[in-house]
Amino acid sequence: MSISIREAIKSDYNSLLPLFRQVHELHVYERPDLYKENSTPVGQGFFESQLADARQHIFVATIGNEIVGIVVMKEEDIIENSFVKARKILYINSLCVAETKRNKGIGKRLLQYVFEFGRSLNVESIELGVSERNSSAIKFYESVGMATKSRKMEIILD
Repeated sequence: MSISIREAIKSDYNSLLPLFRQVHELHVYERPDLYKENSTPVGQGFFESQLADARQHIFVATIGNEIVGIVVMKEEDIIENSFVKARKILYINSLCVAETKRNKGIGKRLLQYVFEFGRSLNVESIELGVSERNSSAIKFYESVGMATKSRKMEIILD
């Protein structure tokens, strides 16, 4: 099984919809108070606007002609102020491997590609958010060397 990574293109949209749905359905399942059910969580226009934005990057993992994974990222500049130093990060907005293709090294291959891509951009770090409830994702990210940087907390008021 040979996994290839390439930039996403407009014609990938219909093949990517099932992956976008997988991510969104997980969010809806975990936090129905925050996320709405939506069979098209990423519209084609929005997807194409991401492709056109020079600071956003979408890569797909393929096996043969089949798209089996995706990672969506955005370059972000942290502006220096009296509290923080200026820096440039690559933020992963979404990463998904098709459910039927998990535990085959695809996610690890995608992230290794992202790490090399981040180095080529001279970013200081690659960051992402992950739900505390998604223990398998946390274990996966830790297995590739990522560590918890901070934690968001909340109290839901009636």
